[in-house]
Amino acid sequence: MRTLPRMQPVIITNSISGAVANREQCPAIPYTPEEYGAEARRAVEEGAVMIHIHARTPDGVPSYEVDDFRAITEAIRAEAGQDVIINYSTGAIGVPLEKRIAYLRALKPDIGALNMGSMNYAKYSRRRGDFVFKAVFENSFDTIIELCTAMRESGIKPEHECFDSGHIANLDPLLDMGLLDAPLQISCVMGVTGGIRPSARNLAHMSEQVPAGVAHEWGVIGISRRQWELVAASLTLGGNVRVGLEDNFYLPDGEMARSNGDLVARARRMCEDVGRRPATVAEARERLGLT
Repeated sequence: MRTLPRMQPVIITNSISGAVANREQCPAIPYTPEEYGAEARRAVEEGAVMIHIHARTPDGVPSYEVDDFRAITEAIRAEAGQDVIINYSTGAIGVPLEKRIAYLRALKPDIGALNMGSMNYAKYSRRRGDFVFKAVFENSFDTIIELCTAMRESGIKPEHECFDSGHIANLDPLLDMGLLDAPLQISCVMGVTGGIRPSARNLAHMSEQVPAGVAHEWGVIGISRRQWELVAASLTLGGNVRVGLEDNFYLPDGEMARSNGDLVARARRMCEDVGRRPATVAEARERLGLT
């Protein structure tokens, strides 16, 4: 009998809260550090090894202050374990770059998300026939290089968030300049109005754009309810996955998740259904080149 090749374990990331959604939309979204800690514990118990953090004040307002990131990080590590991989968002519209770099330098998370290109960034409502919001998301090469340099100086691994295939191509000059170290961590963000359309075919296309020659890590970030078909596609293609209340509130059957743990549990089950398994924290750290 022919033996099929074993696929790598899946690195599951939990996008724990985001910066936009609120409890009127989903009651499970954490605001206080204690709530972040409890949600992270639920996610890790179900198989997540990385927590992606947008900080908030205890009343739920988005925050870019060092103290809020510190309190949330300490609560997560206390509840979910000291080894869990901490990933800070750096993307923002209208927040000075210096402020975003300040919390990276002060707290030195394992990973910092690094958006790889400027774009129109919007949410459109077909029911209203109008945009819910729309803005230009500035991520020029100057901004990318400044963030990348600050992360490199602080020993932080970049997670390259790519909203279209051209954003993956933006890695090429940074690699040539020696600003990035292998293995790269590349996340294909799909479903944002202004970025690439969310489909399995488009994810396959984006995965083929990952720079060759090294076993880089790549995965999918699916926005809204189409997340689950994109998770399925990534698992089949050999990629990693991110799920969480930042990206999507709903389980595949349309039921609203009661916690981030519900979403991670479903992603774990999908891993197992296609013959893969969640990576351990130690495996994820080794594959991402984290010390």
